[in-house]
Amino acid sequence: MVCSTGLNSTRQPDRTDFIPGQRLVLWVLWLTYGSFYLCRNNLGIALPGLGAELGYNKGQLGTVLMGLKLAYAVGQFINGQLAERFSPRKLLAFGLLASAALNVMFGWASSLYFLTFIWACNGYVQALGWTPTMRVAASWFPALQRGRAIGLIGTGYQLCGALTFVVAGWAAEKFGWRGALYIPAILLAASAAHMLLVLEETPIRDQGSGGREQKSEPARAVWQNILLTLANPALWFVAVTLGLLDACRYGFTDWGVTHLTEVQRASVSSAAFKYAVLPFGGIAGAYICGWVTDRFLAGRRAPIICVLLGLLGLLALFYNTVIHWGLASSVMILFLLGFCIFGPQVLLVGTLPVDLSRHGTGAAAVGFVNFMGYMGAAAGDKLTGHFAQHYGWPMAVRFWAGCAFAGALVIACLWNAAAGAQRSPASTSLESAVAPVPVRTEY
Repeated sequence: MVCSTGLNSTRQPDRTDFIPGQRLVLWVLWLTYGSFYLCRNNLGIALPGLGAELGYNKGQLGTVLMGLKLAYAVGQFINGQLAERFSPRKLLAFGLLASAALNVMFGWASSLYFLTFIWACNGYVQALGWTPTMRVAASWFPALQRGRAIGLIGTGYQLCGALTFVVAGWAAEKFGWRGALYIPAILLAASAAHMLLVLEETPIRDQGSGGREQKSEPARAVWQNILLTLANPALWFVAVTLGLLDACRYGFTDWGVTHLTEVQRASVSSAAFKYAVLPFGGIAGAYICGWVTDRFLAGRRAPIICVLLGLLGLLALFYNTVIHWGLASSVMILFLLGFCIFGPQVLLVGTLPVDLSRHGTGAAAVGFVNFMGYMGAAAGDKLTGHFAQHYGWPMAVRFWAGCAFAGALVIACLWNAAAGAQRSPASTSLESAVAPVPVRTEY
């Protein structure tokens, strides 16, 4: 297939260059994983209309949002193991199509318990996106390309996140809050068809073993992968940091439109268009942070994560004040917030867990870290709804800031951790094509 052509090139590229096969895989992963966000972030746009029509308060809506995060967390942990054993293409296709169907079902429901159940099921199938994506990325991109590659993949879900605010905001204005669920579902189904037609899971030389060819080391059992992952102390620091960041991140992405409609008296579509700026800041942050850590920090991710989380806390403290200064100031602070949220988030959610994972357990490590991240997101959604309902929005926003500051302190413990020397077998075979230099791990 076309993805394998780059591996036969006679040119000796620079170790950080992407060869043609890698470029195609990169952009397919970029679009595929980004598409998941169309049917995840869209509920934040539907919330104002849903709450008004069905009579639910912020605390009850927070329960619905929490359901997705809890199920997503469990799904990440389980699916990290599944991604080590089953075809990433099949897992991705099932996740995309099931999420589209569940979004349609959500639009038909009205009972709070049924809405929570459906959105929790959506959370589980949404968790079939990232770990298979990271397994394919680990097969195609060695350590000194990984920061830039996963950073580029991260820009995909930032752009689709921005597109979700625009499309779902327009659909909610045109068709009511249910339109914010139906239109993204159609687009998600189309993305599934595209991925099945184009994605190549592994370099051609590794396809006979699914990218896991290494005769000297038999496949480990699931419990062995779990033990290797849980016994890795560095991953716990990454996981706790991501949990704190996700509590802040989903405060803005899940509750931001509702916040602006209440404090600025803006329409849903107007608030959604403003919040579309936040993922654009994330696009810049995701790519620049990955590139900087590869190019200037020799694979050390923690310093830039720590600095940006500190800045995120400061920006959150000023957010409630700045949004009252006018459109330009609102757009600027949302762009900066997006940069400081998603720059660290992409490194924490994919690059750093793969870097620090034990040999051959990259997808399992990503699943564990994401499990902890979404446990934090679930608690954050519930607490945000509680604080906003009972103490007002300023208290909720200060809670987001506190999470960012705490995350900066935790990740500082990994300040000198560098890109892992323990790489997956598929990555090792691909490195022979791009000739990277060895990198050692210090933590």
